[in-house]
Amino acid sequence: MDILQGNQHATPEDFYNSLKEKLEGHHDFPEDYLFKFIIPTDQAKLTEIYKVFDGIKFTLGNRESKNGKYTACNINAFVLDANQVVNIYKEVAKIEGVILL
Repeated sequence: MDILQGNQHATPEDFYNSLKEKLEGHHDFPEDYLFKFIIPTDQAKLTEIYKVFDGIKFTLGNRESKNGKYTACNINAFVLDANQVVNIYKEVAKIEGVILL
């Protein structure tokens, strides 16, 4: 997963630091936070994403693209703070083929 594609940040840490600042400025944690991912349609990839949310209260919704090649994965999870959101994004970013939205 290349998080630098299409953004202005020089390094992954710059990206995550900027994300944390924006989260802290626009959210009132703890709260439900909506994570959105696009993945190649593959049950193993979905399972890897679900494992990242193990121990966290969440609801999910998945929708395949018209041709079935990709799946949009929406996970609404109760998070305690911006650090937890950033850590979840970092873990999901390790999964090959996942696009973070």
